[in-house]
Amino acid sequence: MAAITAAMVKELRERTGLGMMECKKALVESEGDVDAAIENMRKSSGLKAAKKAGRTAAEGVALVKVSDDNTRAFILEVNSETDFVARDDNFLDFVREVLDTAFANDETDVAKLMAGDLESKREALVQKIGENVTVRRVVKVEGAVVDGYVHSNNKIAAVVALTAGDSEVARDIAMHVAAVNPRVARGEDMPQDEVEQEKDIIRAQPDMAGKPAEIVEKMMAGRIGKFLKENSLVDQPFVKNPEQTVGALVKSNGGELSSFVRIEVGEGIERETVDFAAEVAAAAGSSKS
Repeated sequence: MAAITAAMVKELRERTGLGMMECKKALVESEGDVDAAIENMRKSSGLKAAKKAGRTAAEGVALVKVSDDNTRAFILEVNSETDFVARDDNFLDFVREVLDTAFANDETDVAKLMAGDLESKREALVQKIGENVTVRRVVKVEGAVVDGYVHSNNKIAAVVALTAGDSEVARDIAMHVAAVNPRVARGEDMPQDEVEQEKDIIRAQPDMAGKPAEIVEKMMAGRIGKFLKENSLVDQPFVKNPEQTVGALVKSNGGELSSFVRIEVGEGIERETVDFAAEVAAAAGSSKS
């Protein structure tokens, strides 16, 4: 019998979406034959999960849990394939359990978080609802004053930490972060490669053509300054009072911005594009054969 290696287990997990122990057991039973293990799984209770795991899970929800003393918060994203499932009570109950467990165990490592009972519950949920479910990321935010905000559709969640002040202010700023989506806390936090990319864009603009280098640099400085202010949280006009910047709001309440986190469901996931006409044609063709 072939030795069951970690690489074999990993391959089977990636191809089926099932748990590590279930994959290892299947490989033992198939004597290390990955394809045979998949075939056996398709004949067993793992059929639905194995068929669905390859689909892109880019919908879902993002939720926040804040400590009673407002010094710690966890923000979690769990994905599903469709928005319909993201609104299902079984799915939402699972997400809340994952978030509560992460909070209770102070755990942000998804693999460690899901080891054991939660992974089994995820697999059972996949079986029940017929869609792939992925616990994508967990982020912890700590500070003197912490609060969060979740948009009403659970698609965007944000957490803000302040050095001092009122938790209601932190929550209001988290709402601003969810709505406006600042790229950095302060202008100096903007990655240099993004600044250089913006400079290239500015140089290529029509009104820069034919101008002396010193004029170009002067115009460049002004436009880069505007770019940084527009994308820096502390410099943005506060959504509830555009006459005041977020930074000024925080200072008026005796604090400074420490950090913020914003999660939007599905961001960065390459979604599958489905050609329904081609699918129908293919189905029609196969039905005739």
